[in-house]
Amino acid sequence: MQVKECHTLEEARQEIDKVDEQIVKLIALRNDYIKQIARFKKSVEEIKADDRIEDVINRVRAQAIELDLNPNLINDLYVRMIDAMVESEIAAFENAQRY
Repeated sequence: MQVKECHTLEEARQEIDKVDEQIVKLIALRNDYIKQIARFKKSVEEIKADDRIEDVINRVRAQAIELDLNPNLINDLYVRMIDAMVESEIAAFENAQRY
């Protein structure tokens, strides 16, 4: 990743806005894959895959450390995101079971 050198506060804020836009798009993309995963699961209990969640958290914490980013921040963001996406996956699973 290369950070653009900004020369004004406004320019830096515009670059942050661009990054935020990409982050939201990537989260939406991740959520779309989560919804697809519901097709491959056989039960709600299988959706709540604690081992997989732990693996994901450990992987992103390690990546945060490599990027000199606070791993606790990433941990908290991912725990919150995963909780919401598990709910989304459960809803998609239950909806698929109706049809």
